[in-house]
Amino acid sequence: MYLKHIVAGAVAGALLMLLVGSGLAAAQAARTADGKPDLSGVYNTATLTPLERPEFFGDKLYLTPQEATAMEKQAKAFLSANDGQSDPNREAPPSGGDGSAGAAGNVGGYNSFWIDNGDSVFEIDGKIRTSIISQPENGRLPALTPLGMKNRSFIATLMRTNSGTAWWLDQEGPGPYDNPEARPLGERCLLGFGSVSGPPMLPVLYNNFKRIVQTPTHVMILVEMNHDARIIRLSSEHQPDNVRSWMGDSIGWWEGDTLVVDTTNFKERSGLYLYGATEQLHVVERFERMDDKTLRYSFTVDDPGAWEAPWSGSYPWPASDDQVFEYACHEGNYALGNIMRGARILEADIEQGGGR
Repeated sequence: MYLKHIVAGAVAGALLMLLVGSGLAAAQAARTADGKPDLSGVYNTATLTPLERPEFFGDKLYLTPQEATAMEKQAKAFLSANDGQSDPNREAPPSGGDGSAGAAGNVGGYNSFWIDNGDSVFEIDGKIRTSIISQPENGRLPALTPLGMKNRSFIATLMRTNSGTAWWLDQEGPGPYDNPEARPLGERCLLGFGSVSGPPMLPVLYNNFKRIVQTPTHVMILVEMNHDARIIRLSSEHQPDNVRSWMGDSIGWWEGDTLVVDTTNFKERSGLYLYGATEQLHVVERFERMDDKTLRYSFTVDDPGAWEAPWSGSYPWPASDDQVFEYACHEGNYALGNIMRGARILEADIEQGGGR
């Protein structure tokens, strides 16, 4: 019996050494020539897990496996229901769309064919999350400041459904169709919508691939959506305060095996402007390896101009063997010019009618 325990212990010890050894080998293989963790690669960040936690979950941070399965089945059923064969003999849609909510109901532009936000929720440390946001505890964005609410209200005006009339002429101040610069950055093909380009870099409805290229002095993150490339300078200082950009000024450094990225110097509009962000936006991101095939991406957003408190979140970036292809948003993009032409026609209709 004693010998049996010795043999069992020896076998367990050998297995442990084998696992440790393979883990060390993987860690060594995933390092650059200067000894830093090698983050380079292509990652598919699509996930069914929402940014904000559905309110009915309250402060519940984790899903049960049964709840996760139900959520995934629901998403699959939604897509399947919209993937049926269309009737080739159907009538043309009514002028202006069929009236249902969203882009597809208005003009038939987008449908479920384009949706590629993953087929599963994510888990971190073996636990399935209810939301990307983990702080505040309710998993939701903090309350907006008056300025944040003003920004959100302005964005809502830009996204207002076309009613077929020049409704903006009844409002004070500049209109949402006065010139191309008044339109959202995503609509102008300048920056990916929904803060997919970041920072923070959030998953959206489709085109969620990222490619990281790492050198001893810089890290570049190529974002599939709108072909945005973030350049992070390592061991550097921020640009002067008057040098500002849509994605901000990003500098990074290593804390052990974690890449920390600090971003400031945002313009008035950024990826988070859709959520209410201001020029005071400050984002800290952390990139670290969960394993040889997955990064853990964490972030904290602090914008006292927009929110009454900071907010934080995290989600995994699984590696992919796919490539990031060019998202040629602006090639042949006649839509922006047509938006301006359509607005002028609606305004002319009111002027010719002698009133607003």
